[in-house]
Amino acid sequence: MKAVKRFDPDRGVRLVSFAMHWIKAEIHEYVLKNWRLVKIATTKAQRKLFFNLRSMKQSFATLGPDEVAEVAKKLGVKPEEVMEMETRMTGGDIALEPTVDDEEDHFAPIAYLAAESSIEPSAQLERKQYDRLQDEGLRDALAKLDDRSRVIVQRRWLVDDGEEAATLHELAAEYGVSAERIRQIEVKAMQKMKGALLANA
Repeated sequence: MKAVKRFDPDRGVRLVSFAMHWIKAEIHEYVLKNWRLVKIATTKAQRKLFFNLRSMKQSFATLGPDEVAEVAKKLGVKPEEVMEMETRMTGGDIALEPTVDDEEDHFAPIAYLAAESSIEPSAQLERKQYDRLQDEGLRDALAKLDDRSRVIVQRRWLVDDGEEAATLHELAAEYGVSAERIRQIEVKAMQKMKGALLANA
């Protein structure tokens, strides 16, 4: 379309010959923008270097230090810029999943990038929501207990990882009552909490 808009038939050049320049330019622009799956921001100078380097390279082999220096001199850029652009050009994308005819599926990135948990994202969100509601429900249920019952439940059942739960005898010694009394308080507190959780379910 750009070629058609700019075409001047009075110049004695065929449209197809004139259009070739614009078609190549658009293809080059598209190739550069979509060269990698992960897009890399480019400047006008980088685009120029990209296409010049592509046309100057004789093969897909990596340039050696001498070749890098020679190309940099010809193009009037720093060797580091040539090396960076070559890295972009030669660093092709890797398929995340194996192709249909790939016999060694286990070498595809999907095999070793997969999360340890095979739970689907929607199920993970549901579980997180469930856990959050459980935590809120547990806090509300604990809040309905008297201080002594709350401490007994927390010390017996809600200790952090690595901590040991208190025994009935330890709590009995702290409160100056029998272990059986601590057990009775614990059972009553658990029943009260269960009722609160069911009411909020």
